Order: sequence, then C-alpha cells, then structure tokens
Amino acid sequence: MKRSLRSTSTLAIALFLGAATVSAPFLTPAIAQVFSFSNVQVQGNERVDAATILSYAGIKRGAEVTAGGLNDAYQRIVASGLFEAVEIVPQGSTLVIKVVEYPFVNVINFEGNARIKDEELAKIIQSKSRRVYSPSTAEADAAAIAEMYRVRGRMAATVEPKIIRRDGNRVDLVFEITEGKVVEIERLSFVGNRAFSDRRLRQILETKQAGFLRNLIQRDTFVPERLELDKQVLTDFYRSRGYIDFEVLDASAEFSRERDATFVTFTLREGLPYTIGDVTTVSEVDGLSAEEFATVQKIKAGQTWSPTLIDNNIARMENLALKKGANFVRVEPRITRDDRNQRVNIEFAITRGEKVFVERIDIEGNATTLDQVVRRQFRTVEGDPFNAREIRQSAERIRALGFFSDAQVTAEPGSSPDQVVVNVDVEEQPTGSLGFGLSYSVTSGIGANISFSESNFLGRGQALSVSISTTSDNQNTSISFREPSLLGRDLSFSVGAYYRTSESDYTNYDTRNIGLSFGLGFPVGEQSSVSLGYKLSQDKLYDISSDSSAIIQREGARGKNGALITSAITLDYEFDNRITGLNPDSGTLLRFGQEIGGLGGDTQYLTTTLFAMHERRVFQGDVTLRVIGEGGYITALGDEGTRVTNRFFGRGKMRGFEPNGFGPRDLAATNQDALGGNAFAVARFEAEFPLGLPEEYGILGGAFLDVGSVWSLEDTTGTGGAIVDDGFNPRVAIGLSVLWDTPIGPLRFDFSKALKKEDYDKEQSFDLTIQTKF
Repeated sequence: MKRSLRSTSTLAIALFLGAATVSAPFLTPAIAQVFSFSNVQVQGNERVDAATILSYAGIKRGAEVTAGGLNDAYQRIVASGLFEAVEIVPQGSTLVIKVVEYPFVNVINFEGNARIKDEELAKIIQSKSRRVYSPSTAEADAAAIAEMYRVRGRMAATVEPKIIRRDGNRVDLVFEITEGKVVEIERLSFVGNRAFSDRRLRQILETKQAGFLRNLIQRDTFVPERLELDKQVLTDFYRSRGYIDFEVLDASAEFSRERDATFVTFTLREGLPYTIGDVTTVSEVDGLSAEEFATVQKIKAGQTWSPTLIDNNIARMENLALKKGANFVRVEPRITRDDRNQRVNIEFAITRGEKVFVERIDIEGNATTLDQVVRRQFRTVEGDPFNAREIRQSAERIRALGFFSDAQVTAEPGSSPDQVVVNVDVEEQPTGSLGFGLSYSVTSGIGANISFSESNFLGRGQALSVSISTTSDNQNTSISFREPSLLGRDLSFSVGAYYRTSESDYTNYDTRNIGLSFGLGFPVGEQSSVSLGYKLSQDKLYDISSDSSAIIQREGARGKNGALITSAITLDYEFDNRITGLNPDSGTLLRFGQEIGGLGGDTQYLTTTLFAMHERRVFQGDVTLRVIGEGGYITALGDEGTRVTNRFFGRGKMRGFEPNGFGPRDLAATNQDALGGNAFAVARFEAEFPLGLPEEYGILGGAFLDVGSVWSLEDTTGTGGAIVDDGFNPRVAIGLSVLWDTPIGPLRFDFSKALKKEDYDKEQSFDLTIQTKF
C-alpha cells in the first residue's frame, strides 16, 4: 500500500526517524515535530494481518502526527505482545513499519527438577506448545514454578526460562531449575508465654519443628503464609481459655547463613485469664420475656471466659426466638470488665434487628459437588430473614464437610436495601482415596489391607467405602454406603455388607460371618444423635477340635452345619462434645447400643452395650488424663442360650492378658478353650505425658491401670461334667506405654503386669502395634 508523502526537509526526516525508533526521543523546540503521512507499508508480518497492525498503530491517512504520537503508535504495537521486534522507519514517501513476529513454541521442557514431576509443573504454567511464544508469559511461568518450590520449603530455588531456536520460526522453551535445599524450621520458640509451655504451644501449631525424621515430615518446612494461620490458632487457643487480651505481637523468621534452615519466634502478650462474672438477660422487644430466654442459656458464673461459650449461648437464644415466630430478633452480648477480680460480666440483650431478607444464595467453584449439597448446609433459604450468625455457622458446616480446600461465605447488598445476596465461593479438593496398608501386632501378626473410600460420591455428598484386610488369623471384607440427607432432610441412610472369617491360634475352632445391615440416623441435639437399624447375618461355627470344651461342642451342633441365621434390629445413641464442647481442655464421648434378635432367624436375644470416655488436659495441657468405662450384657430370649460366636471376650478390652486370655474357661478340656461370657465390664485409667524428648519427635510416655472381668454363662457343664467357674472375678493390670506418632503411622509399646488374675488366665506382658497407609 503506497500513498504520497507531503514534502518535508531532510533534516525533519532525520529527526523523525530518531523519534519513531525511540532511540533519540528528544527534539529541540526549534524543529517542527508535526507530520502527515499518505503512504504506510508493513513489512515482516507472516501470521498477523497488516490491517491489524495498522489498527494497533492508530495512524490515519492525512492526519497530522507528532513525534509523541508516533512513539505512542510504536508502544501500542509492542504492547500487543505479538512481535519480538518493532521498528518505525520513514523511507522516501513511505512510512515503513517493520515487525518480527514471535515464534511458535515447539515443545516445553523442564530441566533440573527432581522433587516435583514434569506433570505437576506443566499444570501451573500458561505457556503452551503450538502457541505463540511470549517472554512475559515465560517469566511469569518461571515465577509460578519458583513459588511452588517456595511453598514446599525450597526458598532458594531459581528458575530461568530459555529458548532454543528451531527452523520454521519455532523455538523450544526450556525452564532450567535449580531446586536448592529444603528450608526447614530448625527451632520454634516463644517469647512472653508464662501460662503454657513451649511444648504445649508447639502441639497446636500447623508449623512443626524438624526432627530426626525430617525427610518424612511435611509440615516442618518454612512457609511464610502458614505463620498467619499459626497466629490465628494461637489467638483462638488463648482466648478460649480466658485470656481475653491475648495478642501475637510478632512472628519472625531468621534464616541460617546457608539459607537451608529457619528459626521462627512468636512474641506473645498473654494478659490475664478471666472468668465469667454476673450473667443477666434483658429484653428490649415487647412480648418476649427475658426470664424465658435466660432459661435456655447455659453459661454460669465462674466458668472460664471463651468467645465460643458466648456464641453458643447467643445461638440458643436466637433459636428460641425463631421457634416463637419472632423474626429479626438479635441477642447482643454487652460486656463489662471487672479487671480487679479478673471477671467479665455479661448482659444478654434481646433486641430488634433490621428487617433484611435473603434475596438469593449464589454458589461458585463447585465443579463436581452439586449445589444442593452446599445449600443443605444452610438453615435459611431465599426469602427468609437474614441472620448473620446463621450464615457464619453455615460456612463452618460447609468447611466441615471436607469436600473443599477453601470455602468463603460472604453477604453483599441485594437489589434493594432490605435484600442481601449470600455468596458461597468454594475450592474443591480430592475426596477419594485408595489405600494400601500394613499392620502388625503381637497378637495377630503381620497383616495387609487395601481400601477405597469416596466421601463425595458423584458430587452428591454420599460416602462409599470398600475394605479388604487380612492377617494370619482373620480375613475381613466390607462395603458400606451412606446418604447423609435422605429425601433432602436431616436424616441419614446407610447400608453395609461384610464377610469375615477367623482361624485364630487362640481358639480351636473357626468362624465365618456374613452380614447385611441397614440404618437410619438423625440428630436429637447439638452434640447427640440416634440411629435405628436392621441386621441380617449368618454366623457359622465349624472345624471344632475334638479337644475343645463340651460346651463349644454342643454349641457347634446347633443349626445346619453350625450355621445360625440372625435377624435383629439395632438402636444406638451417641453423645460427643470433644470438639464442640464448651471446655476446650476436656471432652466426653458416650455411646449406648441395643440389639434385639428374633425377628425370624434362629436366634433370640437382647444385647446392651455402653461405652463412656472422659479426658482432660492438666498441667498447662502437657498431661492428658483419660478414663474409659465399657460394659455389655447379652440375654438369651429363646429356649437355647447364647453361643461362643456372640458372647463377649476380653480381646482388646484389657491389657496384660492375651486375647481371650481371661474369663470363663473349661479347665477339664484338653485345650482349655476360653468360653467368653454374657457380661463384661472394664474400667481403664490412662495418662499420657511428655518424656522430656523434643516435641517434634512425637514420642510420649503413658501409664495405665485396667480393671475388668468377663463372666456369666447359661451352660456351665463342661467336659466330663466339670462345672465351669463363670463368676465375677475382677482382674487388675498396670503398665507403662511408649507412644510414638511417627510420620508413617502410630506406634505403641505396652509393658504390662497383671496384679490380680486367676490361675488359668493367660498373661501377655508386652504388646506392640503399628499401622500405616502409603
């Protein structure tokens, strides 16, 4: 394309050339800097159309152009990111725009990376094969790769993008990586802590010190962003224990000279611990009685101050208001500090809030999980009154699902002043796992297992799991499925099946169990739930040794080839406040269960079991005390009594004894089989405490005292007519433990001694258990 060029002097052309190429942009005021062009020619373009380049330049035919305008045209063409070089040159009557297009990327390679695979790096870069090469994009990719290494603790990692020229205007893009060493946290220390030891505070942090298994630990690498989370964790920890003025003044990290280790220091200001003082309730809403609302709050004078304690009581009061049909009622905690007595006086004021409604709930980021799974975590729907506290609790429920690596719930103004839009932004994470494992214990030897689990099956929030495990004595296969929200209600449905066989060295008979179960569960309180179920099973007792007890011989003769069909309904209740309880240093778990057999089948019985546990941290949280009570009783409802396959044994219930090592035993039989009992009761008292070793090693000491017994039989006539002792004969065992929380799995050594036992009991003074998945 050629057009006439208006007359201009040689000197002006020379000056214009300097301005257009931005090599000498300074012109003297005495020289004219206004030009007009009619001929513009584009050279060097192969893929980009000339008209496109002219549109970037923005030079119109015949229009006057200043030197600054030509420089702007040059910058616009460069900013398009399509050209490796740009030059604007006047030649006679033509303005020539010369370009060199960026080449295509042929292949992308990574060199020097040993710790991170090529596939992982390829996912985070923007440069792609068969696309135009961009230096800025390559530099950004190098920074992204370096950031990935930094997050994994390799602060000294460097990445340099380089190109290798190929024919056909192509290049190979190579990222040369120098990984450097992992920057480990050599020491975690605290300044200003008096109430809690360094060891106790290290236990709660996400960041960990490097120990002698540093190559296996993943949380001992230094990640600056993790410090912010640790600061919040420390704040929550202290304030839940009454330290209302607690602050993290500073969190600093110093690098070693080699930059392969850091020393992290948290500077704290604890303040003083406060307790709850006077608690009152007032109502500023007509028709709502303050006395009625005071009855539902469970905060008492003398309790340790905790924000969670306040929030839980506000939630109870606001829920009462909703039940009474009083919308837009808010409970405002009015705090008065009594610094002299280190108390906080609280007045719960029932007030009328603004009339704001939820216009809609928008959910983003859930590519796999269905919207309904997220929506059912909300107690409110579109059109309901807006309650900020309920929205926060809904956010916590969404995070508790475990389906998302991040979940943010925010509210913003809607289409009118009385409308609010709730935005839910989630980031999904993998919810399925395939595990291969090994286990070992003194009693069952070496075992292997394979398992598959998916907690968000098909994005519906359903749980599916399959497990196959085997040891030298037992084989166990099971499958289960759980729907947490049946028919869109707070009602769970579960179904499971299992197949088990046992050929233990501790018995002289074999068992086989096949079963199918169904269940419905629902909450009955903030921390409690109930489930109802049905079980259908076949339990077979076979290959009984001729040296076994006459009682077992008779029981094996029941049914067809020793197999009995059981049809039973089950009822289970659970209370657990270990996580949601008001006391952060103690927790209680309670389970009660009943099983009634006899809805058809061959067996009729009633089994009742109870499990209760309470644990508490003492001595600034360094020592954990735990008491566990467990018991059960089975009553035969039919003409025949219970059988060895459904009676209770001491296996796993008391230390100091072999599996099936205590309880009724036929001493007249050659092999003196354990017979089990219709009743059992065990109390276990435990303590866990530090041994003075570095906390990052994960090694604790323990001490225990176990008291219990297994007793009661319907049939006590043993071999040769001998009478079996089935009385309540309590056993007592004490011992010490070493607990090692290794990166490959928990390891436990138990050294025990039976203080009280029967002559025929079988002791076991040492036990070792370990289990891991990889």
